[in-house]
Amino acid sequence: MKDLDYRTPEPIAPDRRSGLARRKRVFRIEIAPWTIITLVLVIAGLWIFVRLLPVLLVLVGALMIVGTLGPAVVWLEQRGMRRRVGIAIVFSVLSVGTVLVFILTIPELVNQVRSLINMEPVLREDLAAWFARYPLTVNLAEAMRHVRYDALITSSAVSMLNFFSVVVESVAYGFGAIFLALYMMLDRDRLRGALFAVVPRTHHIRLSRILVHMNTIVGGYIRGQAITSALMGAFIFILLTACGIPNALVFAVFGGLADVLPYIGIFLTMGPAVAAALPYGAVITTVVFLMLLAYEELESRVLVPLVYGRALRLPSSLVLFALITGATLFGIIGALLALPVAATILMLIEELRVELPGETEQAGDAATRHIDEYNEREYTRRTEGMPATEASAIAVEMSGERKQDEDRPVV
Repeated sequence: MKDLDYRTPEPIAPDRRSGLARRKRVFRIEIAPWTIITLVLVIAGLWIFVRLLPVLLVLVGALMIVGTLGPAVVWLEQRGMRRRVGIAIVFSVLSVGTVLVFILTIPELVNQVRSLINMEPVLREDLAAWFARYPLTVNLAEAMRHVRYDALITSSAVSMLNFFSVVVESVAYGFGAIFLALYMMLDRDRLRGALFAVVPRTHHIRLSRILVHMNTIVGGYIRGQAITSALMGAFIFILLTACGIPNALVFAVFGGLADVLPYIGIFLTMGPAVAAALPYGAVITTVVFLMLLAYEELESRVLVPLVYGRALRLPSSLVLFALITGATLFGIIGALLALPVAATILMLIEELRVELPGETEQAGDAATRHIDEYNEREYTRRTEGMPATEASAIAVEMSGERKQDEDRPVV
């Protein structure tokens, strides 16, 4: 028997006389036409989204206003008032209240800011003297004594101009959102009918449940933010006034606005308030710091769950992740919209019955599915031959009654 040779054979060298050449492998990449079309559509969609982002933010703002003021209008309707009259009353009360708040706070706020600017050299010297007492902050005290405001103002002139342009754009978009919300509330039935007309009737109940839950999420979030911000501003004003720190209204307004950012605003709130207390001694500074820290704990652990209730239903870890993601992608606006967007995504996953990896069907899921099927059959029976505008009102009514049953505590 011959011994087998396992050595790799040498490649065949080209033979010019015979025309024999080494074989070459050819790799061919073929992309399906549908894949190219999908990629182009995705890129075009992302480009349109970026270009229309301000318009989308105006739409989101309008929806949040509708979700906030909608329950008040419904409350007036239930007491026999016409819808248009109720909308006029709600918007009038909101406008008058906003004007009164500005009239009562803006002049005093301007006076306190002017007083704070006039007192700045004295406050800066007192703060520098306080830093000079400790070896670790001596250099900081010297830096504060030699601050050059002229160079700072010159270098920040362009930034201030850009900032004011952003403020003007934000105000314009805000008014646009308000007027769009007004039109959406006045034309609610026609808009809702148009939306239900393009959706198959077998999915109307599920669509109405999504709309009801979104209204609850948005309205609960905005009302909760308004209440917690007002409470934070009032607490800062009372605390600083009791400690004898001037210009308490300025810090209270800033603290109330900063408190809009959950879990982040407390750091923006405590910084200016503690800095304002530093020139008045270590005792006052410690009291202000500890009281604000204690109030933050009270707000996050007692007030927020009490005010928000079951509107968002988000765990603490997801809240923090949503805030970081929103702030990273879209800055302050992303942080403001992070929680309602996260709550809406979870609600859509639940309502659309999206099966997540690792999730198993629970005992209540089958009962919920049977209730959904029964409601869909009942809705189809009640709205047979009915136009989409009237059918949508019935679907929303049925979903609202079911939500009330689900929210009613079990005795």
